[in-house]
Amino acid sequence: MRIARGLSALALAVAALALGSTAASAEADPVKLTHADAVARLAAAGVTWSSSGGCVDRDNPSCTSFEQVNLASVQGVIALKQATGCAVNVTGGTEVGHATDTFSHWNGYKLDFSLSTCLNNHITTAFAPLGGDKWQAPSGNVYFREVDHWDVVYYTCGC
Repeated sequence: MRIARGLSALALAVAALALGSTAASAEADPVKLTHADAVARLAAAGVTWSSSGGCVDRDNPSCTSFEQVNLASVQGVIALKQATGCAVNVTGGTEVGHATDTFSHWNGYKLDFSLSTCLNNHITTAFAPLGGDKWQAPSGNVYFREVDHWDVVYYTCGC
């Protein structure tokens, strides 16, 4: 059974490479975290988070919730902080109020964080421009600069 699982995982990886698709490389069943676990992991890495509404209710768009966030997304933010040395403040998680596509906030793939000169410079110089206000990290993760924050889709942890 282990060999079959290993071959299955290998087949998926080969298919993702053949397709050349970042989305194809995302986990079929990503590991989900509770809000408390995500907050603990972020805090341990020195990543801060804030909520415009001062709350964590996933069903309230004014809150910032990490309930059901993908482990890879949290690891991705931590990897960015470690690679850049920049302060990172997460301002959007899995709460309602965002677009609802497959690789969405609600599904745990996207996080928002505050703009900063340090992050802005790193993302726009170290990552590949995709046109407009989008850049792609070597990991395949996509960083979109919105008016007042970065909107990031984490297909992988980028670790």
